[in-house]
Amino acid sequence: MGTVLAAVMPGPRQPVELRQFDEPALEAGSALLRTLYSEVCGTDVHLWHGRLAGVPYPIIPGHVSVGIADKLRGPVRTVDGFAVREGDRVVFFDVHRTCGRCRACTVARTPTRCEARRVYGITDSANEGLFGGWAQAIYLEPGVSLARLPDSVSAETYIGAGCGLITAVHIIDRAALSLGDRVVVQGTGAVGLSTIALARLAGAAQVIAIGGPADRLALARRMGADAAIDFTQTDEASRREQIDGLTGGSGVDVVVEAAGSARAVEEGLNLVRDGGRYVIAGHYTDAGPSSVNVHRQINRKHLEIRGCWGSEVGHFVRALRILERHHASIPWHAIGARTYALGDVNQALADAEAMRLPKALVKPN
Repeated sequence: MGTVLAAVMPGPRQPVELRQFDEPALEAGSALLRTLYSEVCGTDVHLWHGRLAGVPYPIIPGHVSVGIADKLRGPVRTVDGFAVREGDRVVFFDVHRTCGRCRACTVARTPTRCEARRVYGITDSANEGLFGGWAQAIYLEPGVSLARLPDSVSAETYIGAGCGLITAVHIIDRAALSLGDRVVVQGTGAVGLSTIALARLAGAAQVIAIGGPADRLALARRMGADAAIDFTQTDEASRREQIDGLTGGSGVDVVVEAAGSARAVEEGLNLVRDGGRYVIAGHYTDAGPSSVNVHRQINRKHLEIRGCWGSEVGHFVRALRILERHHASIPWHAIGARTYALGDVNQALADAEAMRLPKALVKPN
């Protein structure tokens, strides 16, 4: 057994440091994945800021990754029942434990709210082993939902899409998007960009992005947005005026909040038409209170508001199908704007925090 180098986040606001780990002994049904890429997403910045409750620091971040099946112990199968072989390019769903017995799992049918839920790169301590993607290898415990990466999809394309695409699949479900709908997406980070692409694929007649900076707005247009409004160069009244002009004053059918801003919620409720739908997906951490006039913004508008928390295995599987079918025409690879070595993850975090790029990628090997 050899050793594995990993980037460990000791605690909030502490520099990430490199540590050596012993290569784990594999249980029956488990695998060791040699990491090709992992990602630095908004969640990792929140982890660094200490804004998620119950995180068992120290942790190895990186909850979405792609790699090579390096070692297997016994038969290991994909979610579709195919045998995994050593050397296969493999991706996995980051949620690796839900109980299947609690009220959230069985009665409410909301496994994303299961109290036993465990997520690679977020809820597993580095003291327990290689449970994060910012490492040369990842331990895939028995029962993890695996899939072989389709031959036509590059590792760079998969990780560029990453958790943003998987979340966006869930968002489109929650939005109950209909053919011909007009859609506004608030936020042009990784989640917002994939939501733009999927809204277009789902049959939206018009997709309008609100975000920034300018390079992200240009990418939003490449992802399928008909119009992109820079929130740093406009105020709420002028954005409303632009959207009214684009829609003939009728408003939009669906607004998706993917910005993580309390002010965005206040604005979004005013943008959606009477009887429309508002999906809130960006508030993965507490961004503070929003001031809402319930009568004017919700009840009188007969508005439907839906939260979107996390994702499920089905969203992961469907995201892979979407990538296989549409990766040549939708530039998911461009979301992963810059690649960092394992020793440079502190710079990657700083760049992600400062919004210098849509997404930073980590290449551990």
